[in-house]
Amino acid sequence: MTVSVPKTAEATALPQPRKRGVAVFVLIDALGWQILQGRDFLGDLLPCRRPLQTVLGFSSGAIPTILTGASPAQHGHWNLFYYDPKSSPFRWLRYFTFLPDALLDNRISRKLLKELGKRVLGLGPLFECCVAPRLLPFFNWVEKRNIYDRRGITGAPSIFDNLAKRGIPYRVYSYHHATDAEILTQAEHDLRAGAAQFYFVYLSEMDMFLHLHRGDANAIAERLRWYDERLRQVFAAARAVDPQAPLTVLSDHGMTPVHDSYDLVGDIEKLGLAMPQDYLAVYDSTMARFWFFNDAARQRILPVLERLTCGRLLPDEELRHMGVFFEDRRFGEAVFLLNPGWLFSRSDFDWAPVGMHGYHPEDADSDGIFLADRQPPVNVQTIQDVYGYMWKAACEASE
Repeated sequence: MTVSVPKTAEATALPQPRKRGVAVFVLIDALGWQILQGRDFLGDLLPCRRPLQTVLGFSSGAIPTILTGASPAQHGHWNLFYYDPKSSPFRWLRYFTFLPDALLDNRISRKLLKELGKRVLGLGPLFECCVAPRLLPFFNWVEKRNIYDRRGITGAPSIFDNLAKRGIPYRVYSYHHATDAEILTQAEHDLRAGAAQFYFVYLSEMDMFLHLHRGDANAIAERLRWYDERLRQVFAAARAVDPQAPLTVLSDHGMTPVHDSYDLVGDIEKLGLAMPQDYLAVYDSTMARFWFFNDAARQRILPVLERLTCGRLLPDEELRHMGVFFEDRRFGEAVFLLNPGWLFSRSDFDWAPVGMHGYHPEDADSDGIFLADRQPPVNVQTIQDVYGYMWKAACEASE
């Protein structure tokens, strides 16, 4: 039965339905606080501006920390490779280690192992064969699932798990499905269509751009202008739906200019020890992690690390303080960290960037950003603090 309402003054004066609330959070990978100094980037829209201290390590640990509000030691994601010989998806490679490196470790074999890991062994789309194939049987890969999906993070529920549990409609955008330009176009479209209440927009391309252009002020300014213009369109779409929509731009870490390098691999090779018989080592761009299988290896390697001035060994207490200490030592028995601005001249990553991250969180160039249209109701000083504000904004948008 249809009831018609007379078009009287009383009828037209009835309160209009409240528009759906929305909240928009944009994560721009590697856009550091120091990079924005002296630049007018969305300043009129986002006047609340402060640095965010990151966590030790790389995006593989930082972004799960943002999404869960937990430390790497709590959610289990830190560096991508970790020591796990019993459950390594490459255990079967032990039967092929008799092959010479010319056959086992070359461009083609690494490409095959990369595709095998992604498509057959369930290691996810990010898997890269960054360690020597003969060492892979000792390691596992932490990011097997898409961390932007439900249940994507191993040891803690993410914002997306909790949004789904509470029944709050959300949209998440990442490089898994689109470029930065495509993501921004889709997010603007979805906002105007009222597709959800919480939007998490991850833009990854700034990271590689800054690795290659950290010292080029003009190139950075031009790139920031593009993000400024496109984000204004996204934010305008949000405000068209909800004039009070909270708008936030953040990053997971910054980008430090590179000024020097050191060949730690050469120092360790001179000791006459063998991998994997005596020890294992993973050389990231700024961090070396070691596991020792006999006293001789420990007694020879540690003094070399202790006398270096380009970096230092991190004591357990400091790792605990930073939330990256693991009792089972899966990420290393000894962790050597380079000073800000240094790189390993030889590492498991064959490249020479002009900008790098993965230094100590107290490095000013490693600070991320927090830019918001309002003062957050919770204390936001580190990337771990962002979760509380995201959750509060999502809940308020759904009320």
